[in-house]
Amino acid sequence: MKHHGRTPWRAPHELDEAQRAVYDAIVAGPRGADPQAFALTDDDGRLEGPFNALLLTAGLGACVQELGAAIRYRGSLPDRAREIAILELAVLRGCEFEWYAHERIGRRAGLNDGELAAVRTGRPAVTMSDAETTVRSIVRNLVVDRDIDDAAFAAAETQLGASTLMELIILVGYYDMLALSMRVWRTPLPVGAPASLARTPHE
Repeated sequence: MKHHGRTPWRAPHELDEAQRAVYDAIVAGPRGADPQAFALTDDDGRLEGPFNALLLTAGLGACVQELGAAIRYRGSLPDRAREIAILELAVLRGCEFEWYAHERIGRRAGLNDGELAAVRTGRPAVTMSDAETTVRSIVRNLVVDRDIDDAAFAAAETQLGASTLMELIILVGYYDMLALSMRVWRTPLPVGAPASLARTPHE
């Protein structure tokens, strides 16, 4: 059997009923409707990125993929802000696959080369809005400090609103979980995809 890092890498016909249900929800769901962003599968239909490991625990995997779909497609964060948050987390965690996938989605959401380079290198991006800059700051607080101090919280609540701030906290928790999973399972980039993150991840 093929392996994807430390994880068995099964083609669709090798999946049991519960695994196939998760697979179909991922491939036939809203992620699969935008194949130009990044490939969900290899040429033989095997899941790429974090999704393959979800098949190891199909019951929970179904819940995890549904949460991710809700964050991506049913949240209130603007597309640019959402992708900025995910990319900021990818850099802080040194998660190559999250950067690989969401750099592409971010470009489609309107992020330009300068903005992507600023996130990748930890520099300010003068073309981002005040709300987008606040999103970057809050993601860093959550990942590095695991908290938001009173001043930063008050500023974020004023800038984003309480509901959007809560959504951002959920987003960070979700993508942090995926980054941890991909680290533990040694999830590789797709064949031929170059590594992009030069910074040392925060430990």
